[in-house]
Amino acid sequence: MKIKNILVSQPKPADLEKSPYKNLAKKFNLNIDFHKFITIQDVESKELRKKRISITDYSAVILTSRNAIDHYFRVCKELRVEVPDTTKYFCVSESVAYYLQKYVQYRKRKIFFGKHNFADLLEIIKKHKEERFILPCSDIHKKSISKSLKDNKINFDQVVFYKTVATDISNIAIDKYDIIIFFSPAGVKSLFKNFPEYKQNSTLIAAFGPTTAKAITSSGLSLDIKAPTKTAPSMAMAIEQFLLKKK
Repeated sequence: MKIKNILVSQPKPADLEKSPYKNLAKKFNLNIDFHKFITIQDVESKELRKKRISITDYSAVILTSRNAIDHYFRVCKELRVEVPDTTKYFCVSESVAYYLQKYVQYRKRKIFFGKHNFADLLEIIKKHKEERFILPCSDIHKKSISKSLKDNKINFDQVVFYKTVATDISNIAIDKYDIIIFFSPAGVKSLFKNFPEYKQNSTLIAAFGPTTAKAITSSGLSLDIKAPTKTAPSMAMAIEQFLLKKK
């Protein structure tokens, strides 16, 4: 099977020329299209008021993504809440932690982050059990995170600050693609919402992350390409390695 067309279920990179997908397309003479499969919607601050969520009741925030950061500070702004300088931030990775610079003076705040995954961060959180944590999240989230916190008797509240909904991609000629790349379980759900009768046939499916991989197989699809791996930390590298083996 000759690979010609690839669909990436994410928005087109802001600077495509510097994207690894640009090099991939050039190296293997590919047509790579980008389409956003999911859209993030705000949860209105008034909904949080109804649930009697008070931001200032929490001394620490657990942040698992950039979206969580954006919506945490959005809600604070809408509720006219000034986040105390003493608030501690616990971020799932260093890159997420650095994103906080968009909203706070990084060096003047108490910021902690894990090295690779939430298990790393949990070890740090366990050393701060005196804190009361808030976990801003989407309506679609990893249940394993809240379970880990509960199992370790962490005082926290998980609060939905934003929602993940399917984008209308029904106008895409989905069957023309030789490879479709997914990055979240929500992306897989969006595929079937837009194409309820979708059949994989000869199309290859790629997944980034274990939860995405599980969503793909649970949907009855065959998973052909996985990332990250020891030799392919990024999806672009995983695709490249796959194509080199096919030569």
